[in-house]
Amino acid sequence: MELRDIEIFLTLAEELHFGRTAERLHVSPARVSQAIKKQERSVGVELFERTSRQVALTPVGQRLRDELAPAYQQIQDAIAKAAGTGRGISGVLRVGFSAAWCGNLVVKAADAFRARHPDCEIQIQEMPLHDRFGPLRRRELDLQLTELPADESDITAGPTVFSEPRALVVPAGHPFAERESVSLEDLAHSPLITITGPPQYWLDLHFPHHTPAGTPIPRGPSTIAWQEVLSLISAGKGVCSTAARAAHYYSRPDLAYVPFRDAPTIDYALLWLTAGQSAKVQAFVQTVLAIAHDPGGRAPAGRTGTGK
Repeated sequence: MELRDIEIFLTLAEELHFGRTAERLHVSPARVSQAIKKQERSVGVELFERTSRQVALTPVGQRLRDELAPAYQQIQDAIAKAAGTGRGISGVLRVGFSAAWCGNLVVKAADAFRARHPDCEIQIQEMPLHDRFGPLRRRELDLQLTELPADESDITAGPTVFSEPRALVVPAGHPFAERESVSLEDLAHSPLITITGPPQYWLDLHFPHHTPAGTPIPRGPSTIAWQEVLSLISAGKGVCSTAARAAHYYSRPDLAYVPFRDAPTIDYALLWLTAGQSAKVQAFVQTVLAIAHDPGGRAPAGRTGTGK
């Protein structure tokens, strides 16, 4: 079995969909089908059960996946190490993150990156909520994982790494706290606590002035730190939108996190200075994307999001 055919098999074992496998590997669905049929002829047994509605691994296919995956990863790691040495992936790479769940992903990616590029040191730091692009521009960071949008002429935004549904943070005694969900139209009924510092286009997306129907959204206090936002909400000064998973990271008895049923997701991406793009940066970007889509579930559990 050739290395490319192993890659096709393992990708299909993860996606369980011929079209998505072909798109991910930049080949045709026919190429995927041919490779799988070739492998099944070679081993003399079906590796996948196919129907018009689904694709599933057979018991033999499951065993082959479990035995091939570690060996394939070792091969990929060895190739990456050799390529990294050839491209000079060494020194220090400074990576920032804006939310706790982004930090978890960055730490996991850093561990994988160090295994492939042992000559490169990864330094990780949390970014200030109010200064979204300053650390990049001051060259204090090489790249960062943070919320979109990032419409800056000197900054490149990579592909979306993952997306998070939104929730509204309200005081525990707020009328919304007992609801199963809220609507964007409900923002018209409570002051919205906002952040000072980010660009206006970013604030307009995450802290709008009007509901979709055009009703004004009253403004509450503005601050620069997430813990201050939570304290203001607890004191009854207003409400704030955030990622739904913030409820797991910032759970407090005086607060409630109520999911939105109609709000857009919060999308997270890696950003870097366009002038600072390098093999080292791109190698880390690819590592984060690989970890975020890892079938073992090591990525954030959102859909592949403002708030700390």
